[in-house]
Amino acid sequence: MSFIKPILLSVSLTFFFFSLFLGSSSAQTVVKASYWFPASEFPVTDIDSSLFTHLFCAFADLNSQTNQVVVASANQAKFSTFTQTVQQRNPNVKTLLSIGGGIADKTAYASMASNPTSRRSFIDSSIRLARSYGFHGLDLDWEYPSTPTEMSNFGTLIQEWRSAVVAEASSSGRQRLLLAAAVFYSNNYYSVLYPVQAVANSLDWVNLMAYDFYGPGWSRVTGPPAALYDPSNAGPSGDAGVRSWIQAGLPAKKAVLGFPYYGYAWRLSNANSHSYYAPTTGAAISPDGSIGYGPIRKFIADNRATTVYNATVVGDYTYSGTTWIGYDDNQSIVTKVRYAKQRGLLGYFSWHVGADDNSGLSRAASQAWNAAPATASIIRS
Repeated sequence: MSFIKPILLSVSLTFFFFSLFLGSSSAQTVVKASYWFPASEFPVTDIDSSLFTHLFCAFADLNSQTNQVVVASANQAKFSTFTQTVQQRNPNVKTLLSIGGGIADKTAYASMASNPTSRRSFIDSSIRLARSYGFHGLDLDWEYPSTPTEMSNFGTLIQEWRSAVVAEASSSGRQRLLLAAAVFYSNNYYSVLYPVQAVANSLDWVNLMAYDFYGPGWSRVTGPPAALYDPSNAGPSGDAGVRSWIQAGLPAKKAVLGFPYYGYAWRLSNANSHSYYAPTTGAAISPDGSIGYGPIRKFIADNRATTVYNATVVGDYTYSGTTWIGYDDNQSIVTKVRYAKQRGLLGYFSWHVGADDNSGLSRAASQAWNAAPATASIIRS
């Protein structure tokens, strides 16, 4: 009997450490990510995947009749080769199939999440699709559960999703699929609270959409579209969102800070009033005022426009004549990346890679993360 206990102890320790390894094999140490979508007309082959740890392919759709996740026929070829294509430049980059999006029918997601059978259809089909297309994970972009019941159902959905991917990995012998979700910048969606504990327990991380704070479609004055800070503490900001999620119980290492590679253009009411919160007459340049970072750079060059970096909110704007554009340039992006690292967040993501200008913002972000110390030197109280 004397030799049995050491053997059992050795076996137990081996199993323990092996279990730790399996459990940590899907854990992420950093997320440096961006989204790609086909309507951007940016070729997948042009993505410099060496600048990212993760890339999101957007969007798969929800069939409201069958509650199955599907990819539009026009996108199937690009989606099915997405992972293979981006791994040619970076074999270590992980890919996630993103489901939903800002223009998706939110009532279909609410209906699907309300019923165990339809949730199972969604979950099983998403796993099959991710595996058949070679993705490493799945991302849910439901914008947004808007009632307490919908939030509760969202929590149930992601809990069942987690159980399903764990079971699938066990039965298939493959590494577990990653699970993420794009969520409102704050855990408080207009007085409706996210199920933070379910989020923390079920998802590998959440992408905090800390942008679209000001835009011509809903703001009659100019404003920072993606402010990191709001000096008044009355309006939206990335920092306020991060604080709300963490204070509600989300571990910092499950939060990924989002920022835009686009801005919004307004037509000023008065060309002599061109700072934040100046009166406007509506959108400029495009019907909704949205404009990618590349075209913003061209606007600046073509018009010899004035550019301003505002360190108080951490945002940029440019103006020429009566056209005013709020956006994020290199300094804003770098400051936000440093903030994310020094807050102890898992990382950052951008929407979207096709709007960058020769990968300039993505390169600045990646370098900033690598160089930033994990201290609180820039964190404001």
